[in-house]
Amino acid sequence: FRKRNPLFNQSETYETEQEKRRLKRSKGKPRLFTSEDFHCDEAAQTCHCPAGNAMWRSGVNVNSHNQKYTRFCGYLKDCKVCPLQQQCMRKPPIKTGRQVQFKNDESRKKQSYIDKMKVKIDSPMGRRQYSKLLGCIEPVFGNITVNKGMNKLTLRGQTKVSAQWQLYCLVHNIEKLQNTLH
Repeated sequence: FRKRNPLFNQSETYETEQEKRRLKRSKGKPRLFTSEDFHCDEAAQTCHCPAGNAMWRSGVNVNSHNQKYTRFCGYLKDCKVCPLQQQCMRKPPIKTGRQVQFKNDESRKKQSYIDKMKVKIDSPMGRRQYSKLLGCIEPVFGNITVNKGMNKLTLRGQTKVSAQWQLYCLVHNIEKLQNTLH
């Protein structure tokens, strides 16, 4: 929400500070190429990497997160000697070259649940409801522990405890959404 809202992104210093933090996290390494950096021709079903090398189509109508994609893969011989390898791949290629996938036409037309939610939150009514959700955090813990009775974590291990806590928060947020909608 904040990334899409122009009120939160007015100053250039915010973006430069964000970029500094990102570079610090990535230890000064340049950003990796995304699918937007690859040149895909849907009509000819061909793809070229940022270095200009041709890629082969490794899959059509590949399902991922309820979307259909066309997947392309770089040739291993090209990726091993590519001058842009540091920017393209996290690790040097061993078995396969760089893979990239693009949404198919029908998947692009069909909105995902995330896109539908973005439209809903960005509407004037959605912004009003979202602003009501922002507030003091202490009542959240009180509601979860006292009213819901979820006052202890029953699982062991950080990933399991994290998943259980997210479920507790999900229950709390669903109740909040239900109360704001009615």
